[in-house]
Amino acid sequence: MDNKMFCFQCEQTARCSGCTSSVGVCGKSSKTAELQDNLVGDLIALALTVNQGKDLEDNISDEVIKTVLEGLFTTITNVNFNDETLEIMIEKVKNLRKEVARESKVEEAQAYDMKKIWYANEDIRSLKSLILFGIKGMAAYAYHAWVINYRDDEVNKFFIEALCELSKDNSLDNLLKTVMKTGEINLKCMALLDKANTSTFGKPQPAKVSLTVEKGPFIVVTGHDLNDLKLLLEQTKDKGINIYTHGEMLPAHGYPELRKYEHLKGNFGTAWQNQQKEFANVPGAFLFTTNCLMPVKDSYADRVFTTEVVSYPQMIHIGEEKDFTPVINKALELGGYEKDMEFTGINGGHEVITGFGHDTVISVVDKVIDAVKAGKIKHFFLVGGCDGAKVGRNYYTEFVKATPKDTVILTLACGKYRFNDLNLGEIEGLPRIMDMGQCNDAYSAIQVAVALANAFGCGVNELPLTLNISWYEQKAVCILLSLLHLGIKNILLGPTIPAFISKNVLNILVENYNIAPISTPEEDLRKALTK
Repeated sequence: MDNKMFCFQCEQTARCSGCTSSVGVCGKSSKTAELQDNLVGDLIALALTVNQGKDLEDNISDEVIKTVLEGLFTTITNVNFNDETLEIMIEKVKNLRKEVARESKVEEAQAYDMKKIWYANEDIRSLKSLILFGIKGMAAYAYHAWVINYRDDEVNKFFIEALCELSKDNSLDNLLKTVMKTGEINLKCMALLDKANTSTFGKPQPAKVSLTVEKGPFIVVTGHDLNDLKLLLEQTKDKGINIYTHGEMLPAHGYPELRKYEHLKGNFGTAWQNQQKEFANVPGAFLFTTNCLMPVKDSYADRVFTTEVVSYPQMIHIGEEKDFTPVINKALELGGYEKDMEFTGINGGHEVITGFGHDTVISVVDKVIDAVKAGKIKHFFLVGGCDGAKVGRNYYTEFVKATPKDTVILTLACGKYRFNDLNLGEIEGLPRIMDMGQCNDAYSAIQVAVALANAFGCGVNELPLTLNISWYEQKAVCILLSLLHLGIKNILLGPTIPAFISKNVLNILVENYNIAPISTPEEDLRKALTK
């Protein structure tokens, strides 16, 4: 086996062109990268087998869909570093493919060679990458909805359709149509997850979240899976253990059915990429429910636990039975801090605010409109997306700090950790920074934008609204495609343009949607406020 890889699916990819050495920037080995490619190749073969001799309108088994979702989710950046679990997943896909072929009396498709994509014409590679990375991100959202029993047949069937398209020698025009359909279906997927979360955990409400960790045993829960958090909260009731969110789990504090647990105390740490420093020698247990796992350091390896598709060698994994006893016992063993510990955000703030879902913001839309008409709100900025470790992301902190006092910042996903502890004041009783939730809550931001456009009798592109989006991994890709599907223009994208976007494909995006790379905070603000 060659000891080198080819991977360019995340923003931090080496030299902004691709990781090609024995270890990727994210920390995965070349063998892990190869196994992830093999898994995708086998998923494509599964889709081709399922689709042989039948129409996609036919029912596709739950086992097939769940396996596709798990498989794609597993290959997202910073999810799985464990070759053993990847090999198990590959074998599972192969066995299921044989079973489908036998039951359907069709010929079993063979594993697709991903090198056919990575070494294709650069424009073909670019469009197929947009499709593949888009459905990887969408698979995470569909999976979160799936585990709380919310499904959508159109969304599920598109995974099979898109995987099949990746194997075809399609024209650029046909591939571009599938790229745009990926954005369309992801919008339905985000709506599905929004319905799943709000129906299960209640509609988010604004909540102030402390960054102080109280004395005594505690568990830090990171990732995106609200259901895992709910199960842990249930299992830790009356055990003297406090629960803290981390990273993308912060928005959980806005959901009434999660907030009702008194031992859900606050938020620990800052953005996900700081975990190797912030988790070191901390006397608490850490539970990873989704991606955002970095290679685990010895200084906290004995207290890290994984669940769902997250996996790291030698870490204890909580399986489908969801018995969190090992996590609970570790927290009790460590004992926590001997006194309350006051931590701060990266700007020195002691608390953050979350919970501004679309229902909350739309409920005060009349107040917002009055403020706009009175000249008290001049512009809206959506500053959100992924955070990352690469130098230059302080741009987003400086951008938000420099926004005028008569502007409002909507934010979501982990990119907000660059500035969410800032106190920028209020406008008409509304905080200038409104955290709308996780990355999938881009759906909330879209709903707010549509509501404002309807109220002002104009299109979204005519609103005094600027979208300044940061990206890191594949969920950001599917969100961007959904924004393009809606025809939203003038998006600022950073900190770099994706390495998998070819020059010709970038020209298409620029010509049709006026996408632009970020420059400096001052220049980007000047352009936004004078358009």
